[in-house]
Amino acid sequence: MRILVVGIGGREHALVRALAESPSAPELFCFPGSDAIFRLAKPVEADGLESLVAWMKSNAIDLCVAGEESYLVKGEGLANLCEKQGIPCWGPPKESAQLEASKEFAKAFLVRNGIPTARATATDTLDEALRAIGGDFPTVLKFDGLAAGKGVAVCPDEASALAFLDEVLTQRRFGPGRVLVEQCLTGPEVSVFAAIVDDQYLIFTPARDYKRASDGDLGPNTGGMGAVASRQLVSGEMLEVIEREIVRPTVNGLRQENLPYRGFLYFGLMLTPTGPQVIEYNCRFGDPECQAVMPLVHGDLAGFCLAGAQGQLRSDLIDFSDGWSVCVILASAGYPESSRNGDRISGLDAVADARVYHSGTRIDSEGNWETQGGRVLAVVAGAETREVAVTRAHAAADCVTFDGLQRRRDIGILNF
Repeated sequence: MRILVVGIGGREHALVRALAESPSAPELFCFPGSDAIFRLAKPVEADGLESLVAWMKSNAIDLCVAGEESYLVKGEGLANLCEKQGIPCWGPPKESAQLEASKEFAKAFLVRNGIPTARATATDTLDEALRAIGGDFPTVLKFDGLAAGKGVAVCPDEASALAFLDEVLTQRRFGPGRVLVEQCLTGPEVSVFAAIVDDQYLIFTPARDYKRASDGDLGPNTGGMGAVASRQLVSGEMLEVIEREIVRPTVNGLRQENLPYRGFLYFGLMLTPTGPQVIEYNCRFGDPECQAVMPLVHGDLAGFCLAGAQGQLRSDLIDFSDGWSVCVILASAGYPESSRNGDRISGLDAVADARVYHSGTRIDSEGNWETQGGRVLAVVAGAETREVAVTRAHAAADCVTFDGLQRRRDIGILNF
């Protein structure tokens, strides 16, 4: 089996490693990839989606796995182009990927299908947004398009709302797009992942990520400073409610609205006092949740994804550990406002009893690892109990150093 994974970050490194460990022993390729990924997969020369899909066709690729969300909606869409060439793709077509690419599209889908979610108003201008807020704080503001996990702000007051709105609507940090003014929900958050194949689905291990930059959930919002994953994260009763009220209606809604779907779907949920509600959809695995979840997945992930892309949900090919997995992100100086590159990384060889996934690294001219991105590394450890997994993950993270390193020391501890 020949598989190509599309993406470049820590999530893709985790996916590639999990695929490489499959007993079907696939031959792996990656685009655009990274120095770390290319230790497991072969690089591909392409200058865009069309040439990439042409390369897949001419090189007899059996399966394309979409890791990074932007490729699903770029141009004609990765899955759409693969379908034209008869290449199975584990990832949804462009029309279905609007669930992530447009917050407004997703909100309308949720409302149409009676799926619990916060009230929201779409706005085009600063004045419209302020009128929609109406002095009701805290409020949640969401940029309508893709923003690499940074297009959402929970604003406790008018000053913070004005700062975000200026950044998004005036400075256009993320490009053109509207802003949703949304009711602020309260309760613990949880990320639920499902593998969807047409009208069937399989729920993977739930996770919880830590968005704020600093301990105690303080500081600016980030793409994620860590995550914890376990099937014990939510009770069996709550998972049944989530499946009945959210997952199953979503799958049914996709079918009823002629939105084909084969791939991972991420449900970002708030467990409110009145029940779970959807905060957002992502049309792929989360990052860094993927790095926490993948070590808990056992079996033939490669065979599972290929069968899914071909229209068969083969839940017999994989199973999940009942323990805990804790992921600690090591970020570069300046993150998330900026990113400093070129700092030498030390201590990777000293990491034991843990996995290290590379999010933003490269090999320098002397053969050493150095930083190349905001989130640099994900250090992941597991155990039967959360407490032991936390201890192992943080101990392993202590081994790694580079100038300007930022990390949270309450990953897996806060909110438990």
